[in-house]
Amino acid sequence: MTQENTLRILAPPVDHNDHDNKAVQTMSVFKSHIAAMSAYAPPLEGRDPGQHLLLDFNERTLPVSPQVRQALLDYLNNDQLQMYPNYGELTERIADYNGISSNQVMITNGSDQGIDLIIRASCREGDEAIIPGPSFAMYYQCAKVENLNIIEPQYTRGEGFPAQAVMDAITPATRLIVIASPNNPSGTAVSRETIIKITQAAPNAAILVDECYFEYTQTTVSDQVNDTPNLLVTRTFSKTWGLPSIRLGYVISSPENINALLNVRGPYDVNQFAVVAATAALAHPEYTENYVREVMTVSKPLFEAFLVDKKIAFWPSAANFLWTFPEDPDTVNRHLQAHNILVRPKADQQGRMGLRITLGNREQTEHLIRVLDEVIPAP
Repeated sequence: MTQENTLRILAPPVDHNDHDNKAVQTMSVFKSHIAAMSAYAPPLEGRDPGQHLLLDFNERTLPVSPQVRQALLDYLNNDQLQMYPNYGELTERIADYNGISSNQVMITNGSDQGIDLIIRASCREGDEAIIPGPSFAMYYQCAKVENLNIIEPQYTRGEGFPAQAVMDAITPATRLIVIASPNNPSGTAVSRETIIKITQAAPNAAILVDECYFEYTQTTVSDQVNDTPNLLVTRTFSKTWGLPSIRLGYVISSPENINALLNVRGPYDVNQFAVVAATAALAHPEYTENYVREVMTVSKPLFEAFLVDKKIAFWPSAANFLWTFPEDPDTVNRHLQAHNILVRPKADQQGRMGLRITLGNREQTEHLIRVLDEVIPAP
């Protein structure tokens, strides 16, 4: 394994003997490594779906179904806000949707909570976590809270997922390996065979597979959880289902793992609005399926053809977004903003700035192409 494709980010040494002196100096009741961290603060201010075409957070670009909206209104009108959440049959509905048993599912407050609970439950301070990068910031945030030593093999546009570097990085101290499939921001998918091989190579580590874009890829390892005791899959209702504001995700794993995680999750961590909305969405999946079909079979090929025609480099993606690298990304981004289109600037491992662009329906994608055509010259 070379220095170029793997980074080791070591946690600072913990000096327990100096605890009293540090406490006096900082007057902090918190662990020193947490006080030294910075918060994950995505640029959410000023985003207005009434004014902007939001192509910056990989969200669904159209409103939720009428059935979801009506279910939420009915819940409000039934005067039940004074009650604690009642999860009812939601876990069973999610299990049915995924073709698994209800004892293999745990609902969470967004998939972020699932990620956090898995890391908290499986790792101790000083353990090693392998998190290929660049990737979703919450993986690193949760690992740093637990003061883990993070090893970061690097994705590349040519190779994609750094499978061999991940395998080479596994040691007896490895307690967590995170695999985002597809990855964000690159959109890189990871094959089932690769994931299973990694679970076998690190039997004492939790293998966290984030499938938050599953509806776009239709590729999963969730059917392997009973035969693979160290495999845990996270999913969300934020992306394709269009419900990021109410925060609902879930974990799929063996019943033994789910029972252990339920010991960590609070009894009321998932709010009732999320339960109502997700139940209604699952009762009418065709609304989401039609949207996904248009994004993946119409909008994405259309935008990829535009990028090829303009000779703009981009990473192959299995999801609803493309990480693009126009020659002058700052100028392109300013032009898009001037036309009320928001995208997400993201730098690659060499520091080259790109623009991660979410794809919407055909009409939105054609509008995006027209605006880009004004600022990107012909090759």
